[in-house]
Amino acid sequence: MKRSLSLPGLTLLALLASCAPPPPVSAPQPAAPAVPPAARPAVVPAVPYAQPTTIDGYKREFAQHVSQASGDVYTDPFPDVIKSIVVLDVTIARDGKLLRVSVYRSNGYKALENTALDSVRRAAPFAPPSPKLAHRDGSVNFLETFLFRDDDRFRIQSLARAP
Repeated sequence: MKRSLSLPGLTLLALLASCAPPPPVSAPQPAAPAVPPAARPAVVPAVPYAQPTTIDGYKREFAQHVSQASGDVYTDPFPDVIKSIVVLDVTIARDGKLLRVSVYRSNGYKALENTALDSVRRAAPFAPPSPKLAHRDGSVNFLETFLFRDDDRFRIQSLARAP
């Protein structure tokens, strides 16, 4: 014997099907907070491969590269008083990789020492040194001075001097 549903049975079945819970709706995702331009990480420009033939020229190129990669640089006139002076000892390999950077001299502001060190590390790699400047292993070594003002922003000494 065949069993079939009557019209009232089909209606009841349709009503029951419509009472099923709705499919889950995913919760709206919060929008990512807008990052102000000043807080965005700096984009490191392509490394120029012009090879200065003097150490001062190489240091200016190095300083320009670090400054462009950092958001902590000031360009307005020097303040009357400098908060801190950090001198770094920098060694760059023949291929432009940073071999070593360390604090050579400081007046004790560890946070500013770290700012200077991190700025150099983030900016690496650098332009390869000219063979005229390089040691036997192809590396170049120099001291670079970071001048910090009260708001902990810096200027690199090689860019502060006239070329």
